[in-house]
Amino acid sequence: MSRKVAILGGTGNAAVIAAAIEHARRMNATDLEVAGFLNDRAQVGEYIDMFPVIGRTGDAQRLLAEGYWFINAILRIDGNRERIAMFESLGIPDDRLASFVHPMAYVAPSVQLGPGTVIMPQVAMSPGTRLGKGSIMMVGATMGHDNEVGPFCHIAAQACVGSYLKIGKGVHIGFNATIRENLTIGDNATLGMGAVLTKNIGENEIWVGNPAKFLRYAE
Repeated sequence: MSRKVAILGGTGNAAVIAAAIEHARRMNATDLEVAGFLNDRAQVGEYIDMFPVIGRTGDAQRLLAEGYWFINAILRIDGNRERIAMFESLGIPDDRLASFVHPMAYVAPSVQLGPGTVIMPQVAMSPGTRLGKGSIMMVGATMGHDNEVGPFCHIAAQACVGSYLKIGKGVHIGFNATIRENLTIGDNATLGMGAVLTKNIGENEIWVGNPAKFLRYAE
């Protein structure tokens, strides 16, 4: 029996994730069925890609009572604190957050995935890693072994994440970024597109470049 899932978001990550779930569904590789988006900018009934907007984020409790499951795709590059606080204010219990692993991804048997995590096609996750609640790994990202990744992190497409890392809450790792092993990345930090990280990043810091250097604090 299918589980109807409402995805928070719209154009961007939410639409990409919705399409991947539909692709997996057509392969008979998931029991999730995308019902549509919760979006505060588009009109209810409007379509984003091939799926409708079925409500505002504030409608989450109504849909929860109607048996829906949820995936949060409302994340931001420049600091995630407000977005995370908004999501947590909706009161969606962990046991109604849908996790999705695309069948074309490799996830080692010992990897631990928190509720509401998303693993997109061509992702590779090595043994001993924990991925926190609501975190997303986009297409082609690589995650090394024995990492501790906090909740609500976004690892963009083609990012290459090393091993023995401690990554905090709400961290964004940009397209094609590379991270050396044995580092710590603080809460709400950002590593820019194509950056090569060889040093620790503190909370709310944005680092860019090769080698990556501190740019500014998240707004």
